[in-house]
Amino acid sequence: MSDAPSTRADDLGLSGKVAIVTGGGAPDDGIGNGRAAAMLLARAGASVLVVDIVAEAAAQTVAMIAQEGGTAAAFVADVIDEGQCRAIVDAALARFGRLDLLDNNVGIGARGSVVDTPVEDWRRVMQVNVDSMFLVSRFAIPAMIETAGGGAIVNVSSISALRPRGLTAYSTSKGAVIALTRAMAVDHGPDGIRVNCVAPGPVYTPRMYTRQMSAAGREARRQASVLGIEGVGWDIGHAVRFLLSNEARYITGQTLVVDGGATLVGPGRAPG
Repeated sequence: MSDAPSTRADDLGLSGKVAIVTGGGAPDDGIGNGRAAAMLLARAGASVLVVDIVAEAAAQTVAMIAQEGGTAAAFVADVIDEGQCRAIVDAALARFGRLDLLDNNVGIGARGSVVDTPVEDWRRVMQVNVDSMFLVSRFAIPAMIETAGGGAIVNVSSISALRPRGLTAYSTSKGAVIALTRAMAVDHGPDGIRVNCVAPGPVYTPRMYTRQMSAAGREARRQASVLGIEGVGWDIGHAVRFLLSNEARYITGQTLVVDGGATLVGPGRAPG
């Protein structure tokens, strides 16, 4: 896998801070959006609680951070469960003593229109993609205020919220994430908490190669970028770290599109 360039910790104001990254695991040593964000935050000096529903995936991210000399701990949780979301925040406080940063990264997809999407699929996508961010933030925000006097949150959306393409439940949920981000920014700006959103485009992550995306599909996704390059998890991780850092101190309620310019051109969907 490609590697990310190093950045001096003191440039970002992240040293000594504590972050929660949900969906921070990935299969084997693959670099997904959450794992990239967790590793980059740790490289900048933050202590990271890596949350995933798969214990081995979270543990692997922690091992990769430790190998680089960073500080992290794994926590297994299902982020659609209110009690487990409370436990995530409690674990961060118990392990690291404070909470400054949150990357709400969990999400799933579903194909189909309102006519042919099964009701159970619709509800599951809304639960995982929207409820999870509501629930983790519900407990993280008071902890940030109490232990750090403020903080920063990034919610991960998708360009599907901006350019619907046959994934109606997914597009709707990711549009809700953008609205949630804006509402949270207004509600909690007075508390010293910034809330922003990253909308990834067609990046190549473990989710793509574990489902055995065809070479033609991968090439079509690369060509969807006006830059003609393929996006990877590191690209999303860098965007998340920027928005959580002091470099973004005057940015809140915004959606940063990271798609190589794909939304600037036609809405065609790449083959699988």
